[in-house]
Amino acid sequence: MLRIDVLTLFPEIFAGVFQSSILKRAQEKQCCQLQAVDLRTFSIGKHRQVDDSPYGGGAGMVLMPEPLFKAVEALKTERTKVILTCPRGQLFDQAMASRYSRQEHLIIICGHYEGVDERVRTSLVDEVVSIGDYILTGGEIPAMAIVDAAVRLLPQVLGNEGSLEQGAYPQYTRPAEFRKMKVPDVLLSGDHAKIEEWRRKEDRK
Repeated sequence: MLRIDVLTLFPEIFAGVFQSSILKRAQEKQCCQLQAVDLRTFSIGKHRQVDDSPYGGGAGMVLMPEPLFKAVEALKTERTKVILTCPRGQLFDQAMASRYSRQEHLIIICGHYEGVDERVRTSLVDEVVSIGDYILTGGEIPAMAIVDAAVRLLPQVLGNEGSLEQGAYPQYTRPAEFRKMKVPDVLLSGDHAKIEEWRRKEDRK
């Protein structure tokens, strides 16, 4: 069973995602175990500090190394892969999702504010992952995307296994004509060979 722990300052925003749709079904089938872990549980001092201003000056706050090291060390096993979400990381793709789905345990660190202490990236994590060439407020949305993409690949999660490899070709449903916009004739032909050929040509245009 795949276990995923997401380290975040905002665990509450994962409640709806983890308890809905495919992710909820996957947990009910005991295909995976998903948990959003509050980073402040591992904070420093009575003020529960997890961030500080960067050396050298600059705007914003940086996540400190100590809470992140403490959290990962508390959760990690011998077979854990630790991932950091960061715009500087490797671009996430389907091959990575497939590889993550075969892991026993993932820890995903949600970067935030102006980033994390560089010692986290160089000494604590195994991979740094980005979901695109843009900057978000934090790593929570990328973490959700990574979890969803990996979990849906687990055996028995999806009712129709053909959904695993569904392409990016255009999709149509009834009616065959809507406001003078028609479904391509080939999809109405019943000729499955021609339909597959059409879908391959249209895939990811």
